[in-house]
Amino acid sequence: MKVLVLNCGSSTLKFQLIEVSTASGSNTSGGDKKLARGIVDQIGGPSSLRFEIAGAPVKQESVTVRDHQEAVGKVIEWLKSRPELSAFDAVGHRVVHGGDRFHASVRIDDHVIEALESLCEIAPLHNPATVSGIRAARAVLGAVVPMVAAFDTSFHSTIPDYASTYAIPYELSLKHHIRRYGFHGLAHQHSALRYGELTTTPKERIDIVTLHLGNGCSACAIRSGKSVDTSMGFTPLEGLVMGTRSGDLDPALVSYLADRESVGAAEIESWLNKRSGLLGLSGLSNDVRELISAYDANPRARLAIEVFCYRARKYLSAYLAVLGGTGAVIFSGGIGENAPLIRERICAGMEWCGLRLDNDQNSSMIGTEGCISAPRARIQAYVIPSDEEALIACETVGLV
Repeated sequence: MKVLVLNCGSSTLKFQLIEVSTASGSNTSGGDKKLARGIVDQIGGPSSLRFEIAGAPVKQESVTVRDHQEAVGKVIEWLKSRPELSAFDAVGHRVVHGGDRFHASVRIDDHVIEALESLCEIAPLHNPATVSGIRAARAVLGAVVPMVAAFDTSFHSTIPDYASTYAIPYELSLKHHIRRYGFHGLAHQHSALRYGELTTTPKERIDIVTLHLGNGCSACAIRSGKSVDTSMGFTPLEGLVMGTRSGDLDPALVSYLADRESVGAAEIESWLNKRSGLLGLSGLSNDVRELISAYDANPRARLAIEVFCYRARKYLSAYLAVLGGTGAVIFSGGIGENAPLIRERICAGMEWCGLRLDNDQNSSMIGTEGCISAPRARIQAYVIPSDEEALIACETVGLV
């Protein structure tokens, strides 16, 4: 069964066409074939697109793409122009925020779209783009092609109340649906499932901590294959230091800075999302590769790396306590998969709990899958590249 997976960001559209060999919805490899992939970048103005098929020349163009609807149209038009790609059976959409309404992937109908639109207020950067992409795909393909929404928040719906509830007046939490929703759920879920496959560990015995480290970063404590805590909260701003997001801070800083800088709270929130994190600390870049290159010569680049790794190590240690120990720590995401130095710094000093890396294995594991812990380490460490699209495709097949 061929599934077109669409992932709409605030100014991007990524896609993959995947031929799924299993309908179980729980397998992350299983011989699935990646038939095509691509991205439409900088939607809303001068844009670029890159479409590719294995063994064929890459299609790259500079174009103007007004909105996500036009971007979806360009993707489908390109697929239809290739006989081997023109026929697909279903479409899976990544949806960042399912709120408290969606605890699992769902078939998309008019009622689901209306519900997603109502959630745009609490996910203004992501959900509007996704809804636009869903409407565009339905307009181009018609009602005959079934579609599924897979949610980044649904994996975290199993977090217990004592971990998801903020200590604010309870009536306000109920009135405004305020709780720690968590994000990156598809990435954390994929890491757990793939770890189970690699180690032949049954789901009910998967007790791990996953660290998804990219421009956005989050940690997740997983017990018996289910999320029981995660670092992101009501929004993706909470938790670890990220590329441009601050992560945890004293909430009083918002009103303090608003008063001192004579700006509104919305402006401060924008600073915390777009001007903070590695970029704000270093004053140089949000790209870890640049910061590592400047580590020895630039004190602020060094500080940014140290703060980033310290915060990750702090969450890792906390989640070991939450789980009462764990079988493994999993690194995923662009940084987690490709930056051995960052993995080394995060795990430094963790021998007390049995986590110790093999230096040679860690150094050689870049963009590939495998174990990086020392042979006799009580807690194993793995690098597992994220493949949210494969998980979305399996979820889609399972529902349609």
